[in-house]
Amino acid sequence: ETNYGMAPEFTLPSLSGDTISLKDYRGQIVVVHIATTWCPFCNAEAPYLENLYQDYKDNNVEVLLVDVKEPQPLVRKLMKEKHGLNFPILLDTDGQMAASYAPDGVLPDLARDEVMLASNLIIDKNGEIQFMSLLDSKNFDAELIQLKSRLDELL
Repeated sequence: ETNYGMAPEFTLPSLSGDTISLKDYRGQIVVVHIATTWCPFCNAEAPYLENLYQDYKDNNVEVLLVDVKEPQPLVRKLMKEKHGLNFPILLDTDGQMAASYAPDGVLPDLARDEVMLASNLIIDKNGEIQFMSLLDSKNFDAELIQLKSRLDELL
């Protein structure tokens, strides 16, 4: 089992105007999806993320979508409203949160925040990363099958 270590802390504004910190969710399992509105993989996954949120929210699981470097009105329209998302959407306005999660040595030709687009993470109750999938366009798992099987192991 890969050890990803502790999840880097972050505090970001949400679409609804709150400020949300990862540490607010200690004691819960958090699924994090890092996205942009123009990423086709993120758009394909969005409805499945909403399903996952609805299926697991009573099991002490929170879902957070972190949008990278896009303006709030665009994210509201093309992410939240378009896909009918009910979980918090956070705005990583400068890409620093996404960059902080990029593993060392991955795709050095990409900006560090771009490495993480369409990635999914599971952060456990203690703040440790228990699952990380970077975009693999050949084996793209839009339905989050691998993520859910890891989530079920942790519950």
